[in-house]
Amino acid sequence: MTLRTLESLGSLEGKRVIVRCDLNVPLKDGVITDDGRVRASLPTLKTLIEAGARVVVCSHLGRPDGAPDPKYSLAPVAKRLSELLEQPVAFASDTVGESARETVSALENGEVAVIENLRFNAGETAKDDATRQAFAGELAQLGDVLVSDGFGVVHRKQASVYDLAEILPSAAGLLIATELDVLDRLTENPERPYTVVLGGSKVSDKLGVISHLLPRVDRLLVGGGMLFTFLAAQGHAVASSLLEKDQLDTVRGYLAEAADRGVEIVLPTDVVVAASFAADADHETVAADAIEESSFGASGIGLDIGPDTAAAFADAIRSSKTVFWNGPMGVFEFPAFAAGTKAVAQALTEVDGLGVVGGGDSAAAVRQLGFDDDQFGHISTGGGASLEFLEGKKLPGLEVLGWA
Repeated sequence: MTLRTLESLGSLEGKRVIVRCDLNVPLKDGVITDDGRVRASLPTLKTLIEAGARVVVCSHLGRPDGAPDPKYSLAPVAKRLSELLEQPVAFASDTVGESARETVSALENGEVAVIENLRFNAGETAKDDATRQAFAGELAQLGDVLVSDGFGVVHRKQASVYDLAEILPSAAGLLIATELDVLDRLTENPERPYTVVLGGSKVSDKLGVISHLLPRVDRLLVGGGMLFTFLAAQGHAVASSLLEKDQLDTVRGYLAEAADRGVEIVLPTDVVVAASFAADADHETVAADAIEESSFGASGIGLDIGPDTAAAFADAIRSSKTVFWNGPMGVFEFPAFAAGTKAVAQALTEVDGLGVVGGGDSAAAVRQLGFDDDQFGHISTGGGASLEFLEGKKLPGLEVLGWA
């Protein structure tokens, strides 16, 4: 089976098309601080508008626990979508209630509406199949077809992602098709040298990815909080840095497997160590095998890769033809500890091949550090979904669209 795409739905003129987007954007005081996911939805929405569809956009935002919560309203998203589409976007103040029904029924060809946060209804994320299917049935009354385009949620068996696609004629939007094309290139016959850069706080979050990609990559660069578990697995003291003691044997296994396979695992040679976890904390750069010898002794905490490591990582990235990066190299939210992440991001913009930013914190980091999306080969909107795909897992939101 192959993925059903927009073409499989035939003419959409005059049809009510429910589009399941992933508009789960960060908000501060009701203002969107990163509209990357809203922008990522535009190609599909514009295609449907031009086709004369009556577009009904739905999404979740945050974790409102199955009941309305004003701080998780999609109203700011509808406003931003209107600005980006340069046309009015109607907003329904509920999900499947009177406001949603009236708003959708008022749509003309080429017009767009956003319905309120799907997770304001407990049926969206219910574990009970019948409860979830009942909510999907209510959603189905708002549309004639479904276009699934929220790649960030395809790993979830939720009402709008899975059950609705079984009720209505359904197909993937352009965003999902693009994501799958890129992820396929990362797992099937990638151009070499192929380098994977992993950061973020925990090794345990990346176990499946490491296991699945080790046989496929040429180099694995390890930064972020997870680097300290790798250093500890080699016998180095890491002071008060983040350490997952229960993963030490697993990491030793990865190091041994990499050696057997001829995969180069590149670990930091220097680390920025701070007196505490704070933006203004005193800090210094020390050798990665001498963390406890910093001025802070056993209370020191590593918060970034050091400059020598950043330069070595950048060289490895630039010399590669395929690069996948997931997870910041340090606490990029604090300017004093953002240099490693910035060096990796900059190098990724200079790859002569495919350079992929793997969503989540990595995507947030590159934008916060001043990079533009179009400087990279691809910025995934997937986060957890991207990682699960790269682990080789079956994703229910894709299987229901014919992907096998």
